[in-house]
Amino acid sequence: MPKEKVILAYSGGLDTSVLVHWIAQQGYEVVALCLDLGQRVEPLDEIRSKGEKAGAAKVVIRDVREEFVRDYVTPAIQFNALYEGTYLLGTALARPLIAKAQIELAAEEGARYVAHGATGKGNDQVRFELGYLALDPDIRVIAPWKMPEFYEKYPGRKELIAYAERAGIPVKATLQQPWSSDENLMHISFEAGMLEDPWQAPRPEMFEMTRSPREAPDESQELLIGFEDGVAVAINGEILSPAMLLDRLNITGGRHGIGRIDMVESRFVGMKSRGIYETPGGTILHIAHRAMESITLDRDVINLKDSLVPRFARLVYNGFWFSPEMRILLSMVRETQSGVTGTVRLELYKGNCQVTGRKSPHSLYDTAVASMDDDQGAYDPTDAIGFIRLNALPLKAAHRQRKKLDKKLDKE
Repeated sequence: MPKEKVILAYSGGLDTSVLVHWIAQQGYEVVALCLDLGQRVEPLDEIRSKGEKAGAAKVVIRDVREEFVRDYVTPAIQFNALYEGTYLLGTALARPLIAKAQIELAAEEGARYVAHGATGKGNDQVRFELGYLALDPDIRVIAPWKMPEFYEKYPGRKELIAYAERAGIPVKATLQQPWSSDENLMHISFEAGMLEDPWQAPRPEMFEMTRSPREAPDESQELLIGFEDGVAVAINGEILSPAMLLDRLNITGGRHGIGRIDMVESRFVGMKSRGIYETPGGTILHIAHRAMESITLDRDVINLKDSLVPRFARLVYNGFWFSPEMRILLSMVRETQSGVTGTVRLELYKGNCQVTGRKSPHSLYDTAVASMDDDQGAYDPTDAIGFIRLNALPLKAAHRQRKKLDKKLDKE
């Protein structure tokens, strides 16, 4: 009888390399899927070889960098999305794409199972599995970190390294690195280990994408970001693909120490978690996009979008990318981006990204109206008299009511 196939989300790291072997030992045929999301990893042929040595029947490697930035990062930038006012959602944005790729490969391979290496305490288990079930309600999920026969025997890094040594799995992990990390084109995240103490400062050697602002160049750098309908398309006049543009901004922003975040966030599963993030390119795009919208979007459209940012960010963070609510929000944000076109000028300097100019062929900024020195009659100051009186009506009524209540209370 043929073995059941399992599509495993495979990174080539310690955890998923062990999982390839362990799941295969349970009697499954493991197809390891490794997605190139822009992470700086060992050569892809080494990842393929490692997966095969670990016991995978097949290792499938796919380059999804452009799809990731175009279909996931860009809508989040267009929404100006921040989770809890701080986090640019780099890890959360990658998970629905990984889940989608696994379900697509499962259909190609005739597999009834998918698997992941996310822990039972984190957000990623939810993001992966909600993605799987939204795209294929009949898919079956293998999650070893929630199976007692696995996690009780291999509870941590020490046990996994010993497992890999016994099984002859080539891994580079050591016990010396006191944190875990995850990387894609949007960011690198760091958590666990020493970082679980929210008072413990991160070590300088931990950071990979960014210089310390103290070590950044002493000269500032000017940058021009060109947008077309809400999509960043050019740097200093050079047209670039979405992935190439973000990669370029990561290099430039990282050199100037931009995009470091240290936060304690609220995980969907109910606990607080400390995370360190490096998001140089995403930070630059976030600032530039808001500046572009400031002169091209109507005031009430900006207010509407701002009111929905927490909702959008929460859906992304909690793993509901493929939900009906998300489809509506994505459709709405696409509608708002028509005409968000032009150029934003930025100055990068020692961890700071400052907007110094913006221009657009669709600008709503009218110098004749806004100028304090205007004498052409474009704006009549006396119009403000009635405007202020009308807006003051409810304030005056509230004041009178408050006075009556105060008198009543005084008598009592």
